[in-house]
Amino acid sequence: ISRETIRRDLTGLARTGKIHKVHGGATIPQFFGEDSFQQRMVDNAEAKMHIADKAISLFEAGETLFMNTGATTVYLAEKIAELSGLTIVTNSSQIAGIARPDNAGNGKSNKSGNTTFLLGGEFNTAEKKTVGPMVISQIRSFRAHHAVLTIGAMDARSGAMDFSIEASQISRAMIEQSETVTVLMDASKYNMLASFEVCPLAAIDRLVVDETPPDELGESLEAAGVEIVLAR
Repeated sequence: ISRETIRRDLTGLARTGKIHKVHGGATIPQFFGEDSFQQRMVDNAEAKMHIADKAISLFEAGETLFMNTGATTVYLAEKIAELSGLTIVTNSSQIAGIARPDNAGNGKSNKSGNTTFLLGGEFNTAEKKTVGPMVISQIRSFRAHHAVLTIGAMDARSGAMDFSIEASQISRAMIEQSETVTVLMDASKYNMLASFEVCPLAAIDRLVVDETPPDELGESLEAAGVEIVLAR
């Protein structure tokens, strides 16, 4: 078969989240597993990859990023691994490993040149993340240029929300310790409701999305001064 056919087939598989394209080939994504988080990796995978592609251009070497646990932030970590000079602080063991591939034990150096800090706390096996008051305490020992967050829902009244109280508390702590807040979100979360508030719209500096927000929410985001960064 031709190289063009191979490229086309790999692109199709990458759009559905089944592989991760790398220079000269493809790999099985490091986040595959049999749990609910895996389903979120597959849902709207193409949109989330577009969002990650766009978001990576917003950060520069020398900056520190808080990153919470989420499907879109995992996709972003794959892009961060291709850069150098970033410091990542996260409660996700997946993001920490992907953003700074050490190749431990093979004698090779860290090929990305990034530094990662994995926040310690109670370990959630299903989502491969740490949670609880220990995580909150450690977040407060860092200052970051950016809090880069995924959320569960957004509407004009409550702003950004999440379905887990632990996740919302971690996101709020990251916001408090950051200069700017960047939310990564696909359009399926517009005008949805989740149980726990993360922050009002006015606390968000940038919203990276795959589709323009609908009328009422779009007007509220504009009034709050949120920059909309379209991934398409």
